[in-house]
This record gives sequence, structure tokens and C-alpha cells, in this order.
Amino acid sequence: MCSVVGYVGAQKSRVAVLEGLRRLEYRGYDSSGYACLDAHNHRLMYVKAEGALKNLVRLFDKNPIDGRVGIGHTRWSTHGAANEQNAHPHFDCHKTISIVHNGIIENYSSIKKELIAQGHVFHSETDTEVIAHLIESEFQKNKTATLPQLMTSVVAQLVGAYAFMAVMQEFPDTIIAVRKGSPLCIGVGDGEMFVASDVLAFAGKIDRVIFMPEQTFAVVTKDDMQLYNFAAERQDFVIKQLDAQWIAVEKNGHEHYMLKEIYEQKSVIERSVRFFRTLQDNFWVSIGCTKEQILSLKKVVIVACGTSWHAGRIAEFYFEEIVGIPTTAVLASEFRYRRFFPQDDVLYIAVSQSGETADTLEAIRFLKEHNQHTLALTNVASSSLVRECDGFLLTQAGPEIAVASTKAFTAQLTALYWLANRVAFERKKITETAYLLAEEDLLLAGVLLENMIEQCKHEIIDELAPYYAQFDRSIFLGRHITYPLAMEAALKLKEIAYIFSQVYPAGELKHGPLALVDDKTPVFLFSHPDPVIYQKILSSAQEVKARKGKLLAIAFEGQKELIDLADNVFIFPMVSPHLSVIATIGVIQIFVYYIALSRGCNIDKPRNLAKSVTVL
Repeated sequence: MCSVVGYVGAQKSRVAVLEGLRRLEYRGYDSSGYACLDAHNHRLMYVKAEGALKNLVRLFDKNPIDGRVGIGHTRWSTHGAANEQNAHPHFDCHKTISIVHNGIIENYSSIKKELIAQGHVFHSETDTEVIAHLIESEFQKNKTATLPQLMTSVVAQLVGAYAFMAVMQEFPDTIIAVRKGSPLCIGVGDGEMFVASDVLAFAGKIDRVIFMPEQTFAVVTKDDMQLYNFAAERQDFVIKQLDAQWIAVEKNGHEHYMLKEIYEQKSVIERSVRFFRTLQDNFWVSIGCTKEQILSLKKVVIVACGTSWHAGRIAEFYFEEIVGIPTTAVLASEFRYRRFFPQDDVLYIAVSQSGETADTLEAIRFLKEHNQHTLALTNVASSSLVRECDGFLLTQAGPEIAVASTKAFTAQLTALYWLANRVAFERKKITETAYLLAEEDLLLAGVLLENMIEQCKHEIIDELAPYYAQFDRSIFLGRHITYPLAMEAALKLKEIAYIFSQVYPAGELKHGPLALVDDKTPVFLFSHPDPVIYQKILSSAQEVKARKGKLLAIAFEGQKELIDLADNVFIFPMVSPHLSVIATIGVIQIFVYYIALSRGCNIDKPRNLAKSVTVL
């Protein structure tokens, strides 16, 4: 959600903090702020601004504050409106303590009431501000307390999932970093330290990183870092080399990160297949299963949110039709609130691009309490999801900056399709030849994805995107494996073009949604390569046209009736149903991209959204 960045070192902090915030602005961009300690008198100084980070940067022309200890924040609003008053950093009563925070303090209201009764005065609507006042209150009670003692008394009173940093005039050369349920990492340099929500904040500047464990806090100075658990006990830590793929990425000549990431998908698929081939000897260790466990599996459950859930819905067909095993994709945000029936021989696959999605992590923790077997499928090797599951399979998307997921979705589909084929091979459902052919088919799907973008993009840019950009609502239809694909396409149109998009299984159109069809509501229909399912989809298309609806079809070669019926159509080479979603997704993404561009939307940073959802 929000991003936090801190720096302590021999150099001034402002440039480093602002660069880190710029790299992480995709995590939140409602408001921003920076605080530092004056290098001479240790006085706390700050600047805050509503809106994008560029608004904050402009303020430094009039108020060029800087210091060797600094923290910064970009916000995705949870408590209080997106304005300067609620922007981080937040402070205690005397502005000697400054806080930047990602996450939610669930019991902030009760803490706030107690602090107000003590005489504390609050200036924002946020939950974050209570942290600063709570530190002030605990410090006033015991001014001889060490930092570990102070922070232990503070975190003992906080309920929620959070990562925050604090700087205090009383400890002028120090950043205090606290992690519970929300990611935080420390970059280790020579005479300087970085603290951030994500390694992208400092990648390329230093090459060593410490990923803070759950429920720990760190006392960070320019030359040292001491780690403690919440009982103030010193903890050992591991310094890791920063993976080269997480070196900060730029747009490479593209207008937006989203466009760049759409065009990276073919290489993502190729990189994924190469990586999975290297797992031949280490496959069982990686996924945390024995061969016997895979052979005895009776069910697969995929747990995810948003786009990752759509990938899981598509993967239901992979596991059921290739492996022959019942599979269900469930929404992590709903999973914990339904009656749970623990079962043996079930594999739970948690899918998350960041590996920090709060709802997915909470679902996994619930499953672990019931001794269920869990597998993480994520893009980040250092993520909480990897650490907390029994095994993991890494997607190979590389950093994805645009809020709307494109290449990470394709990487998830690639990994899930490969995994289904590998499990089918181990269970002797397919031959080794078929298993190896599946890898080659993935590469072919990547080629088709890129080729079809090139084939369709000029018509999209010149004609279709400007035309469909004028509509404010739409209907998406799919059937079988193309229904969750239609869900993903509709989500993209909502996310970046702000067009209301309702999605239905095509067979349900006649059970009510036909009332919505008119000449002002385009219908996007996703066909299917299977001839039987295609005939059913064709019937839905005829129902739309009979009501004078505008029909855009995603069709396959040979589907002449649908092609002739549609007002506009993208025609794809015939490919297996399992791989058709990968082959077609690129054109859908770029079509939505240019619709949003025609509507003048902020494509990489759509309103009200953030990249990594780390609050429940």
C-alpha cells in the first residue's frame, strides 16, 4: 500500500529518500512527505504535500530542508481523506518524534481516546498519529529507557499489521524500524543505511540487504544495525546479496511502465520456462512436497486476490483437465470467514505477485494453524509468503511497476500451467514427451502473444480505442476458461480506464443481464477454441445482436459466424484452450491501455489504487 523510505549516513538524506519514494510511488500516491533531523542542532524539520510526489518536490524550492537522517512516505489512504493534514510524516505533541507508517493500527481509536485523556492533541484523522503520541507517552514515563525498552512497551499496545519508521530528536543519529505483518527491509552500505518497504527503493545503490523478520524492530545507525524481537531480545540476522533482477527499472523509451511491461511478456514466458527447466533435480525441495505427497493428492485449492485470483480461476482448468484432480480457486479475503473443513492430501497454492498481500498471508497463516500443506507462487523470493509456506515456486516476471498487473499475470499463468503438467507427469497422467511439449507450447503462446499485439495495435490505436473510449459502461462475456479471462479484462478496464465493466458467464446472459444490453453498452465477447463451447458462445452473440448491442469479439480462425456477426473482432490463430488465454491476453491489455490513454487517465497510477495490498 503506502511506501516508507529512510536513510541514515554520512551524506544528506533528501535525495536518497526522494529517489526511493519515486521508485515506490506505485504503492500509493495520494500524498507524500519527508522529515529529517538537522545535522547541527538535531531539530526535526518536515515538508508534506497533497497529491503526487512531484507536488512535494516543488516545495523544496522554497524550503530546502535536509539532514543526514531522513524518512519519507507516499500514501494510499485508509484512515482520513487524502490531504496535507493526513499526509505522513506524523508527530507527537512537541514535534520531536516523527513517524511514517504502512499498514493499519486496528485499535488506534481506543489508544487515541486514552492519549487525549492524558492531554495529547491530535492533528489528523489517521491511525498513524497515535504511534508518535504513544512513543512520546511511554518516553515521558521513563526517560532513562533504552530504545529497545521503549519500543517494546510501544509495540505491546499496538494491534494490527504495520511497518513504521521513527526518528527522534532524543536519538539524533538513529532510525527505528518496526515490522509486524507488513514488509520492511534494510539496505546495508558503507557508512550508510537505507530502510524501505521494498528493495526497489535502493536497488543499484547498494547490493546488500536484510529482510526484517516478522515481529521485530531494528535500531539503525549509519554503521550498524541491531535487531530485536518484540520482547527486546537481540536477534541474529542474515545479510543477503541483492538479486540483480531487482535493480531499479526504467521505462526504456515507453510512455508508461504498463506499456513496457505488456511488451515484456514474451521474454517473461521464455525466462520462466528456462527457470523451470533448472528445477528438475530440486523440484521436490523447492515446492516443499515429497513425490509421495504429490501422488496422493486428492484436491488442489488456489488462494489469491484480484488478478492473481483470476489466474487461479484459469488454473482450475489446468489442474482438472491435465492432472484430473478437483481444483478450486478461492478469494483469500473471503476464505477465512467461511466454515473450514481440514482435509488430508490437499495442496493449498497461495498466489501473489508481491508475496505480501495481506489477505493471502492471513489465509496461509490460518491454514498453517490447521496443519495444511501450503505452496507459495510469487514473484519475490524474499517475501513473507515464501517464508511462511512449506514450499515455493517463483514466477519470473521481474519488477512490475504499473499498478495494473500485466506481465505478472502472464507469469502466474505460465507457472501454473507448467506446474499442472509437471504434477500430471509425476502422477503418470501424461508422458514425458507430452510434458516437454507443454514447455514448448508455452514458448509458442508467448510468440503468438507478441505477434498478435503487433498485428492488431495499429487498428486499436487509430480506430478501436478512441471509439470504445467514449462509452462509460460495458459488459464482458466468456465461457469455460475464457470466463475468468473476461473477468481479468473487465478488471483492467475498470482499473485504468475507469469504465464500469460487468462480467458474466455467457450462458447467464439470458437469465437477466440481457436487460442491460443496448446501443450504449458495448459487449466484449471472449470466444473459445472448442467447437461445442463455441456454438454456445455464438448463441450469446446472437442474443446481443438481436437487442441491437454493439459486439466486439475475441475469436479464433474458422469461427466465421461469430466473425461476421461482430461489429469489431480480433481474430487469433487456433490454439489449445489452455494456452488461448496466454495467446490472447496481450491484445486485450494493449486495447485497454489505449482506451485509457484516449480518456486521459493516469495509467501507471490509477486513482484510489495501489500496487501491493498490505492491509486487510
